[in-house]
Amino acid sequence: MGPFWQLAKRLLQRRWMLVAAIALAFISAAGLGIGLLSLGPVLEQILHPESGMGLRSMAEQANSDGGWIYIPESIVSVLPEGQFNGILLLIILIWCLTIFGATANFLHQYISQTLATITIAGIRRELFLHVLYLPLPRVVRQGSSEYLSRIIRDSAALESGFVGLLGKSIAQLSKGIVALLVAIVFDWKIVVVAIVVAPILGVVLRKISKKIRRGAYGSLEAQQDLLRLSTERVQGLRAVKTSTAEDLAVAQFDEANARVIKHELRMRTAKAMSSPIMETLAIFVLGSLALLAANSILKGSLPFERFLLSIGSLAVAGASFRPLAAIINDISAASAPARRILDVLSETTEPSGGKELLRHAHSLEFRRANYVYPGGDLPAVNAVDLTVQFAEHVAVVGPNGSGKTTLLSMVPRLLELDSGVILLDGANIAESQLADLREQIGVVTQEPYIVSGTIGENISLGRPESSQAEIEAAAAASHVAEFIESLPDQYQTMVAEQGASLSGGQRQRISIARALLRKPSILILDEATSQVDSESEAAIAEAIRGIRDCTVLVIAHRLATVLDCNRIVVMDGGRIVDVGPHAELLERCDLYARLIRTQLVAVES
Repeated sequence: MGPFWQLAKRLLQRRWMLVAAIALAFISAAGLGIGLLSLGPVLEQILHPESGMGLRSMAEQANSDGGWIYIPESIVSVLPEGQFNGILLLIILIWCLTIFGATANFLHQYISQTLATITIAGIRRELFLHVLYLPLPRVVRQGSSEYLSRIIRDSAALESGFVGLLGKSIAQLSKGIVALLVAIVFDWKIVVVAIVVAPILGVVLRKISKKIRRGAYGSLEAQQDLLRLSTERVQGLRAVKTSTAEDLAVAQFDEANARVIKHELRMRTAKAMSSPIMETLAIFVLGSLALLAANSILKGSLPFERFLLSIGSLAVAGASFRPLAAIINDISAASAPARRILDVLSETTEPSGGKELLRHAHSLEFRRANYVYPGGDLPAVNAVDLTVQFAEHVAVVGPNGSGKTTLLSMVPRLLELDSGVILLDGANIAESQLADLREQIGVVTQEPYIVSGTIGENISLGRPESSQAEIEAAAAASHVAEFIESLPDQYQTMVAEQGASLSGGQRQRISIARALLRKPSILILDEATSQVDSESEAAIAEAIRGIRDCTVLVIAHRLATVLDCNRIVVMDGGRIVDVGPHAELLERCDLYARLIRTQLVAVES
């Protein structure tokens, strides 16, 4: 089963809607078929006004012939006798059937598009949820734009396929089948032609569909690259402008855009060929049928009016089948996004099971911890042994690339150890429930994460049940409350995208308030004070210093932050070089002394 049909099976989750859509399509088509059949008596009355009979006479003759059609006497008695009145009644019947069929068709389209939209919304949500629970290194390595493209663009393309399958194909196919059956009633010989033509048509459409699928997949890949490049350049517009890199950005955009055009044009020929091929085959079919009918008319075995009705029904069938080529193209094109969506859904997510993990109260221990980034040659963290007691404040320092952030990222299991263990109060965190672990950890990164919404919503992110008093207390602890309360709307003040309406220090303090609101047992600060002024840094340091029931792990380049900690861990090349208080390290650790002279003091000044 192809990727498209694997996802199309989800339409069965709402069977009553699917059954209703199909039933309404055939009801609409049945109205068309009855209308075509009722044209027989009308045509006979017009072509043979002298020998023709009224509707009542026709009904009585049909009943007396003893055929498979029997009309109840109650109906026969009310049928008009005059020819014109009979024609008028049939025309009114056709009008009523048309209105009935149009209503059924509207309901079919309405239900079909509703079903397609709801199903795609479910797939889109499942995609988003799946991406949120993917391992962080996987998402970072692939790039966020790849997943955003599949969540938004691929799901929209798949929806076009679903709409084509449910709304258009069923409606057109049902009408075509009914019209074809009516034509068979008038002249069964067309079945022979249909049997000959159908396999040829299937082979041609299959080859065209294959080309379209390939082109669509390449187009989506190219569009994904275009989305990534556009997002990076627009989000980094400040750097683009200050680097006078506009021309380079345009050139890169043009290159990516050209790849999109290349793949789009690959589908052009296949899509352009499908309709002409269908039309050509239709002309050959109609011509063959006309020859068969002409031969029957000349032999006297086929009345002329039946020939007209047969050809008319075939014309209706042809008009109904003609859009199927475009619909098949849409479904074929939807196979590419379906495949890309299934690729994401097949990726392994973070583990959800494990042992219950109680709140941290004793120690955090690294035992021979090792981690190598995918594609890396050397370990980013190499055989690290370290024990941190509960409520201890520990700073981690070292040159760039020494493994500081990598080491602390393994505590909330954003990165999983390649070997070794991390024990929290003696429990292996790799065997514990991930939710239990992260629930008790607060993290503040160098780049604060701010979402579109109010300041209060940003502070309570992840803790929407927090009271206003708790939010205000966290804001006070991070020394951002005074700024917030000076705003007209205070905590209800809306924040621009990515916090563009706030300064770097304000964003960072809101991020710190969010971490403190969690009442964590472990607080990880990764350059958390790098974007705040000296006054704010001192206030935040005072607040952190007052935390008594929380283990604090700090990555810092500022001397004041380091001096506030009970111990300092010095790292280099993924290894721990030395551990101890500031005074002792200054005497015995050359690397720490060099960091004090070159980095910590320089930043502090």
